[in-house]
Amino acid sequence: MSFKPISDIGEFGLIERIAPIAAPTLEAVPGLTEGIGDDCAVYELSPSTVQVATTDLLFEHIHFDLLTTPLQHLGSKAISVNVSDICAMNARPRYALVSIALPPKASVELVETVYRGMSETAQRYRTALAGGDTSASPGGIVISVTATGEAEKEKITLRKGARSGDLVCVTGSLGEAAAGLRVLMREKDIMLEHIRHGETYDRDIMSNLGEYNEAIRQQLLPSARMDIIDFFHKHSIVPTSMIDISDGLAPDLGHICKRSGVGAYIEESRLPISSQVRHVADEFQEDAVNYALSGGEDYQLLFTLKKEQFSAIASHPDITVIGKITPEDEGMLLCDIYGMTVDLNTIGGFDHFGGK
Repeated sequence: MSFKPISDIGEFGLIERIAPIAAPTLEAVPGLTEGIGDDCAVYELSPSTVQVATTDLLFEHIHFDLLTTPLQHLGSKAISVNVSDICAMNARPRYALVSIALPPKASVELVETVYRGMSETAQRYRTALAGGDTSASPGGIVISVTATGEAEKEKITLRKGARSGDLVCVTGSLGEAAAGLRVLMREKDIMLEHIRHGETYDRDIMSNLGEYNEAIRQQLLPSARMDIIDFFHKHSIVPTSMIDISDGLAPDLGHICKRSGVGAYIEESRLPISSQVRHVADEFQEDAVNYALSGGEDYQLLFTLKKEQFSAIASHPDITVIGKITPEDEGMLLCDIYGMTVDLNTIGGFDHFGGK
């Protein structure tokens, strides 16, 4: 019997294989309206209220490196990335369950520091740490967080609601996390090179990289955009679709387009890319636009909105309209600064299994 390596189909190909296997189980829970395929599962608590639930894993050496990641930041990020998924549903978080696996020789103080980061961040999002599990790990640290949230049924936002003519919008700046990671990995290489040669490494990674502070902060200490959700609710804005940018603008826009059965037209000149991101890209002789399109881990919100609601967001300083939704047969295109179009489907993002 031959077996297909997961790397042949990649992370999203694997999800597509799993989804139909799981689908029959949804029939046993009539109130479960969304399963695999969105940022969160959705369950109807009442005729007017829904609960959303999400889970994320952080693996040492896959998602973080203790040589460059302060422990308290790690705890904070573990909470933020889950709350970001809840924000992507236009919902507010309620509580989280945390499971952590640790090498037996890990110190108690290490665990306490990670949990302090979780607790401080959870309090900021008005979220309870309500339980979880602990286990030994044969290798590095593994953190799994499952978070729940709630929303009014009429305000819940899925990936599948975009329609031709809708505006495509993003929050914040794109590519900062990718730029920050690039700088941190360079610093790690310098550190290891000193160690290999038996030399003393006397630089403090965090204090010597001030010119890259915002990019590094976005990589190590991202914030879920609860402020945007509060803004939406205050002004009665309900996006037609939404996702948080975890894999990169191009693949995450692709998720919206695929689920909604639409295409998209994005203008490179409208992409919100900071001068710091451009500076880092220049240093590494790379393209800042690629950081924005495929770098991932920005945890900004990518959403679509009816044109009639433009005036409701026009004055917001941290929301940018970057394009529009088009018919599906027009594809998903980026118009570059020279007026040439690029097929965004050819631009990959982060894939845990290295799939194409």
